[in-house]
Amino acid sequence: MQLASRWRGRTVGLYGGSFNPAHEGHLHVASEAIKRLRLDGVWMMVSPGNPLKDQAEMAEHKRRTESLQEIVGDHPKITVTDIEKKIGTRYSVDTIKALQTAMPQTLFVWIMGADNLATFHRWHKWREITQMLPIAIFDRPGYSVGGLNSRFARQYGQNQVPYRQLLSNHAPAWAFVPIPRHSGSATNIRRLKGNKWWR
Repeated sequence: MQLASRWRGRTVGLYGGSFNPAHEGHLHVASEAIKRLRLDGVWMMVSPGNPLKDQAEMAEHKRRTESLQEIVGDHPKITVTDIEKKIGTRYSVDTIKALQTAMPQTLFVWIMGADNLATFHRWHKWREITQMLPIAIFDRPGYSVGGLNSRFARQYGQNQVPYRQLLSNHAPAWAFVPIPRHSGSATNIRRLKGNKWWR
């Protein structure tokens, strides 16, 4: 795995998504994660295909990756990667297992927006993910209240910690990270440009 040697023994945020398309809000979350959690870097992982999303509205992997690379540019601490496509994983739980096995000396943290927190209990083996690595939940306009009342938040309420202490806690541990809100939305972009935004 090419990324392994560079990130051995460091702290890395795993930020997966469809990025259909990528927008400045995604970069905002990744940048805030680095700053507030004091991460060495963030890997933005372009999903080959989210099982919970309509594939008919999904641009091809290459175009979604390109849209993310255009947004990220040459940021020194953010890596755009198609690691899931390369190792052949479809579910986040399998991606995490593969990375932790290949890179046991790297501390991984799962990064997601509050919009995903509301439906996290629908993810494949979501409880197993919770036991595997710390999770950082980032504020998103319109989703925070629902996310913090989600099945995950209720079941693992006793495992919530202040975000500044997240990296010093073993899983299960999660934190809600308040950040300046960003209006970027892939849904709104598709609403304006149509589902075939890449054309």
